[in-house]
Amino acid sequence: MRAALINMLTMQNRMNTRVHPQWIDQHYEWYRAAWIECGELMDHVGYKWWKKQSADWEQVRLEVVDIWHFGLSALFTPDADIESLAEAIAEVLESPAGEAIDIHTATENLALDCLHTRGFSVARFKDLMMACELTFDELYRHYVGKNVLNFFRQDNGYKDGSYVKIWQGREDNEHLSELISDLDAASDSFPDDVYAGLQARYPDS
Repeated sequence: MRAALINMLTMQNRMNTRVHPQWIDQHYEWYRAAWIECGELMDHVGYKWWKKQSADWEQVRLEVVDIWHFGLSALFTPDADIESLAEAIAEVLESPAGEAIDIHTATENLALDCLHTRGFSVARFKDLMMACELTFDELYRHYVGKNVLNFFRQDNGYKDGSYVKIWQGREDNEHLSELISDLDAASDSFPDDVYAGLQARYPDS
């Protein structure tokens, strides 16, 4: 777990550095992005009792991974040490599980904590993972995939608005889900394989 956490923290730092070389010193409101993603997650779960809705669990888990991107970013400080951060996160994730709660409550608890502390609670995130039955291995697989997709977007004009998000009638996230389900996340080439797969499907390829 620690090696995977170090890898994720390193990848997140690399992505954020691409957006701004001194990103940690900018004090971006990562907590705000996290709680807003909680709202998007709710849309995929369904909360409207006045109409028929079915949860899209694959998209729910992708939203959880998006929250994790912002959460990891929020945990960095100017004197952050990635190894120490990974150790602290692992201690929380490996701690005994508390009482299981439903996904609506887990999502709201995390959003409320973000708003109250203007930070990010790994413990509340762990509750959310449990509520949507997302294992750490699945979190890692999806995180690496989404991180690669974020780089792919940047490489193909996301910042200037020229990036095409809908491919063959489906969002890039849906293509990503298919790709990562067929690739070996334990392979050292996993990130490169995901990027190559995205490139092969992209409309301008």
